Amino acid sequence: MTTTETELAPLEFSVTKNLAARSTAQRDEALTNPGFGTIFTDHMVDICWSARGGWHRPRVQPYGPISLDPAAAVLHYGQEIFEGIKAYRHADGSIHTFRPDQNAARLQRSARRMALPELPADYFIQSLRELVAVDGAWVPSGEDQSLYLRPFMFAKEAFLGVRPAQKVAYYVIASPAGSYFKGGVKPVRIWLSETHARAGRGGTGAAKTGGNYASSLLPQAEAYDKGCDQVVFLDQDGNVEELGGMNVVFVFKDGRIVTPESDSILEGITRNSLLQLAEDRGHTVERRPVSLQEWRDGVASGDIVEVFACGTAAVVTPIGALVTANFEDVQPTGDLALSLREELTDIQYGRREDKHNWLLRLDA
Repeated sequence: MTTTETELAPLEFSVTKNLAARSTAQRDEALTNPGFGTIFTDHMVDICWSARGGWHRPRVQPYGPISLDPAAAVLHYGQEIFEGIKAYRHADGSIHTFRPDQNAARLQRSARRMALPELPADYFIQSLRELVAVDGAWVPSGEDQSLYLRPFMFAKEAFLGVRPAQKVAYYVIASPAGSYFKGGVKPVRIWLSETHARAGRGGTGAAKTGGNYASSLLPQAEAYDKGCDQVVFLDQDGNVEELGGMNVVFVFKDGRIVTPESDSILEGITRNSLLQLAEDRGHTVERRPVSLQEWRDGVASGDIVEVFACGTAAVVTPIGALVTANFEDVQPTGDLALSLREELTDIQYGRREDKHNWLLRLDA
């Protein structure tokens, strides 16, 4: 963040209403079973950046296709980042989001790594407010439902030279999201990728950039072929990294909670929040490298009593099995993961006191 960020004047957004916006009846029908990431609201945020003009031309406009020059840098060099954050409707009808300052800071870190401009946190939060001001009716009120907000930034300058782009676009789109788990949260089977890597030391693993997810798609397909739900990666030293899009957490029988840490792992906001709630309960939290051997030995000896994954979309997913071509380790499951999930979601939906002031109201 810049040192003067708190003194930034708000951007002056123009708003162009979508003349083809869905009717109330059409929107209500869509919200009855929104799924995840397949239905989008009627509008989107668009802000331009250039090396000469900085951040400019902020607007809310109808959701629709983006026009790009075929030589746009993002299409050739993958200079792109994104975030994922949710808006929650509380019982009184108000709309809140969760720790947006952390998403803003992570977007800045990602931008720094990918040689993109850093969007000030004030502008990031304002962009969420501006979209909700127009499309707030799309925030569902059903159980475990939310409006998933997807801010993203990419290089749009048309050139074929390998250098940071001088023109960049920032957008926010939104998609109503239903309950991630139909019929309740269930343990998942995890495939251990032994031939593919998600990221390497000094690479882009800690940035939320599309290439990291693209590199996980082939091993993810392999996981599906093996009857598994997700894939977990190791780093070059044989340490556990993360799933394709979720962090991993281990619970030990002495109450310690351990999560892998390295410069190739994306710092998870959901993970950090769950760990804070665990510390509030008196658990000791360790962020350190965890080898595959420590994982396997800990489960075999009974020292590890619970393993779960966590992220924005699913919040918490218990891991029930670790699978490779050579072994299948059944994973212990317990009550802590789901208890922490319940506490976190209760805070997000306004059902429990927000002791850490994590919530920010968007519609006020």
